[in-house]
Amino acid sequence: MPRNQFQRMVFAFITVVITVHAYVFYSLYVIHGDMFMQLTSETGVLAAIGKMGGVPVFGKPIPIWAVVLIEFALAYTLENVLGAPLSFKLACKNFNPRETHPVLFETSIICATVGIMCPAMSFIAAFLYYNYQAGFNMWTLLAEWLKLMCYNFPFAFFTQLFFIQPFVRTVFKRLFAKDIKAGEKQPEVEAKEPVAV
Repeated sequence: MPRNQFQRMVFAFITVVITVHAYVFYSLYVIHGDMFMQLTSETGVLAAIGKMGGVPVFGKPIPIWAVVLIEFALAYTLENVLGAPLSFKLACKNFNPRETHPVLFETSIICATVGIMCPAMSFIAAFLYYNYQAGFNMWTLLAEWLKLMCYNFPFAFFTQLFFIQPFVRTVFKRLFAKDIKAGEKQPEVEAKEPVAV
């Protein structure tokens, strides 16, 4: 889909904006919501987070909007530096982009990206949200990382494959309709590296 570096960065930006909001909601409500409510004796997750003074990051409570900004910066950087380039290379190892149906090739990129980004972002989350008040233990961090991957991988796979990427591709096609039509008229000299999360 994206044909140049600017388009790749826009594609990644749209994807990460949607993905980070979905993951913060998922993390706070689904994964940690019950724990927050038990710790504070509140009946709602937002009330519990408010009573705690925010979401604990490095053992210090910060507002939810700050969590979104931190995760956005980390995910956007990781996507552009590691996720997109490696997922394209992994997809090309199994499929020739010129001979493979575009839907199959894009699906392989999405699956490869989830396989790269989910463990990486789960490790970052395990490190950021670790319970530092109880002391630091590497084995506990690794256990938390594995737990988060078990929670996050199914969510990442299904939301990216069936909801987020189709929506992002639709938005991207509307934003760059003229460039896409011009590109379809001219044959590509070489396969360009697309971005998919």
